[in-house]
Amino acid sequence: MTARGVNKLAIIGAGAVGSSLAYAALIRGVARHVVLYDVNGAKVRAEALDLAHGSQFMPQARIEGSDDPEITRGSDVVVITAGAKQNPGETRMDLAEATVGLMRKVIPPLVERSPDAIFLMVTNPVDVTTYAVLKISGLPSNQLFGSGTVLDSSRLRFLVAEACGVAVRNVHAYICGEHGDSEIPIWSSASIGGVPLLQWEKQTGKLGESARDDIADRVVNAAYEVIAGKGATNYAIGLAGSQIIEAILRDEHRVLPISSLLDGWYGIHDVCMSVPTVVDHNGAGQHLRLPLQDGELGAMHDSAQIIRGTLRNLGF
Repeated sequence: MTARGVNKLAIIGAGAVGSSLAYAALIRGVARHVVLYDVNGAKVRAEALDLAHGSQFMPQARIEGSDDPEITRGSDVVVITAGAKQNPGETRMDLAEATVGLMRKVIPPLVERSPDAIFLMVTNPVDVTTYAVLKISGLPSNQLFGSGTVLDSSRLRFLVAEACGVAVRNVHAYICGEHGDSEIPIWSSASIGGVPLLQWEKQTGKLGESARDDIADRVVNAAYEVIAGKGATNYAIGLAGSQIIEAILRDEHRVLPISSLLDGWYGIHDVCMSVPTVVDHNGAGQHLRLPLQDGELGAMHDSAQIIRGTLRNLGF
C-alpha cells in the first residue's frame, strides 16, 4: 500500500464508465486517494474537479485528474476503463482489435509506474482484453484480471428477484463464461433464501423453464438495450467495479465471478473467462468448482472456444 496507509486507486479513462466508477468508489469510501488519467486533459481535470466539489458529502478522499500518466505512480489498484466505444449494433467482440491495439500503448507505462498494483480490466471485450494484457504486461495472473460477469450476475439476480417477489440480496446465482453473448446462467447451483432455484417452481409455481430462458435472454441483451437507449452503460458497471476494488483493498476474500486465467477448471485451460473466484488483497485467488450439469459444462467449453477464436484472430 502507499505511504501512510492511504490506498491509492488509479482509474484509466475518464469517460462514462471511468467517471461513474470513480463516483461509486468515492461515495463508498473505497479509497482515500483517487486519480483519473485520460489523454483528454481538459475533460479529465473537469471530471476530477466536479467530483472534488462534492467532497463534503462523502468519506474524506483526495481526488486528482491529469493527462500525464505519472499521476498513477504508486497505485495500489489500477482500473482500465479506456477503450473503443461500443456502438449500437456492435458486439463486444467487434471491439477487440481496436481495443487491444490501444492496450499495447497504454499498459506498459502504467505497469512501470505501479508494478505491484492489482490491475482490474473493465474494457470490453473484457475476456479477450484481459488475456491480451496479461501477455502484454507480463504480470502474474493473480495480479491482473477482468471485471468479468460480476455485472451480468447482478442483472441475473435482479431479474430473478423481480420474478419471484424477493429481495435481490436473497438470490444467489452466477453468470459464468464469456462476458458477452455466450455467457451461461448456472441455474443448477442457484438458490433463493437457501432453496435451490430449480425447486422454486415446485414450491411457488414461479420461475419455470420458459421464465428462466426469458431471464437468460434479457441478461445477455441488457447492455445492448441500455446502449441503444442512452449510448453507454455506466452506473451499474461503476458500482460493480467499486465492489471488486473494495474486495481487494479491504482484503475481503469475497467470491466474485471475475474473468481470470483458467488452468484446468473442469478441463478449461489457457483462457480468461468468468467463474466464481476468491478476491482479496493479492488479487484473484482460488477458482471455485461449482457443481455443473452436463449442458452447463458443455456451454462453458463452447464459450471458451469463442473467446479463443477471437484471440487467435488477434495473434494470441
